[in-house]
Amino acid sequence: MSTAIAILGGVGLFLLGMSIMTDGLKALAGSALRTVLGKAAATPVSGALWGAVVTLLVQSSSAVTMMTIGLVSAGLLTFQQGLGLVFGANVGTTGTGWLVALIGVRVSLSTYALPLIFAGALAKLLGSGRIAAAGAAVAGFALVLYGLTTLQEGMSGLAEVLNPSDLPAVLGAPGVGWISGFGGLMTLIAIGLVMTAVMQSSTAAIAVTLSAFYAGAVNLEQGAALIIGQNIGTATSSALAAIGASTTAKRLALAYVLFKVIAALIAIVAFPFTAALMNAFAASIDGMTLLAAYHTLYNVVGVAVLLPATQGFTEVVERLLPSKQTALQRALDPNALANPVIAVETARRVVADILTTVAASVSAALSGGPSVAEADVAKSGAALKEVRDFLSELQEPPETEAERLRMTSTLHALDHALRLIEVLADGGLGKQLAEAPYDLRNAELCREAMRAAEAVGSSITSETALSARAEAIGWGVSPDVAAALTEVARAATELDARQRDYRAAMLASVAPEKLTAADAFARIEVARRLNRIAHHAWRSAAHLVGLGEPDDPASWPQPETAASGH
Repeated sequence: MSTAIAILGGVGLFLLGMSIMTDGLKALAGSALRTVLGKAAATPVSGALWGAVVTLLVQSSSAVTMMTIGLVSAGLLTFQQGLGLVFGANVGTTGTGWLVALIGVRVSLSTYALPLIFAGALAKLLGSGRIAAAGAAVAGFALVLYGLTTLQEGMSGLAEVLNPSDLPAVLGAPGVGWISGFGGLMTLIAIGLVMTAVMQSSTAAIAVTLSAFYAGAVNLEQGAALIIGQNIGTATSSALAAIGASTTAKRLALAYVLFKVIAALIAIVAFPFTAALMNAFAASIDGMTLLAAYHTLYNVVGVAVLLPATQGFTEVVERLLPSKQTALQRALDPNALANPVIAVETARRVVADILTTVAASVSAALSGGPSVAEADVAKSGAALKEVRDFLSELQEPPETEAERLRMTSTLHALDHALRLIEVLADGGLGKQLAEAPYDLRNAELCREAMRAAEAVGSSITSETALSARAEAIGWGVSPDVAAALTEVARAATELDARQRDYRAAMLASVAPEKLTAADAFARIEVARRLNRIAHHAWRSAAHLVGLGEPDDPASWPQPETAASGH
């Protein structure tokens, strides 16, 4: 009984420590984690590399996976680039196995762990910001060490009643036939899968396996077989998390499961050879190190096999799980809400897309084309309200002042876009232009403003290179965007300046009977409406790129001096 209590208590402390340490490390990384992931995945290969590094640093493949889902949903990464990060996360998560193999079960760390737990808890409770996050990371790490020590004690007791001969023999062991060895291999793989599914942590399950090997409860081949099953078992949590989730989340979860299955099949086929290879090295390298290396190489080989076939793998996943969502539903993925930077960028892109569409429709109507359809205006207004509701569900506030300013500016852009829709919702613009007399110069200025606003919105939504996508996480104004913004400001400002004199001139034309009162008021109403349309398009475009609402358009960046980012 005491042995079971020690094992269960050790696993519990290990899991608790991993959770606390992961939360602390994620808080320490802050928005930098999201930015690194966004900029790192230029190709699937670099994505896999950085996915492994980031997972190793934050000790959470699930955190990297969920953040990847948000980045893909926001359009900052393609699905293929997201796959690279997910593949890399599988390699990075093996780092804890090395900690267990090299330190955790070899040395009694309780003497060092307890003071670290005290120091970390003190920093967590009394500090704030990064100090509190660092305290949580230290306390969590110390709990992991203490849990490993407790687990080691429990496994020592287990080794007294459990020997490798009590477990099924597997392929590669001396004197084991192919049929019985394969049956034993599959049995231990199933046991490893169940261990991970129950613990919901492959890291904890592998820590148990390494501790059992160190205590002599399992041999080298049995430990490797358990590791195969424990790797497959990590897919169960991803599959469960995908139930009821967005199509993007389901696709990445399916890709994760397929990756685990393919890697496991490779490991099973190669098992007789890898077992013989490990036994050959066992004379010069201790078994703990060999099992940790096997765990890492197992995942590295899986990534190496699938990375060159990422394009085809993506097509298979998309064919197995076709998307039934609209473009708007895919963009406003609830998974993005856990990351304020990604959520705000998602909202910004949707607003930019709607501004582009509306500006193009208004420009066409002012050029003599069809009027802006009421149904399209209503659809755009409904989409903007969905963006508003989406941002209302943010799970955590922005962390830095720059992120808060970015969110505020995006909300300004959304507000002006909603006001633009309100102006257009009152009847068709083309119909009003056809029925009421209007000033051609006013119409021309509004058309120029809308064309330029369309160019600004299009520059945000049509980015295809990853460098542009990643750069979009931070503010940046290209020369083309600067030129378009300057044009919007000029046309909207000139149109606004004409209003007072234009209104006075129209009213003055009634007395000498140049115009009827009805015609004068109709012209004034059209001019007022064109002015409001240009004004809100200008303000929305300015906020979309973070320039706010300067009083003097001359202070805006000029095309010849605009930098690619600032």
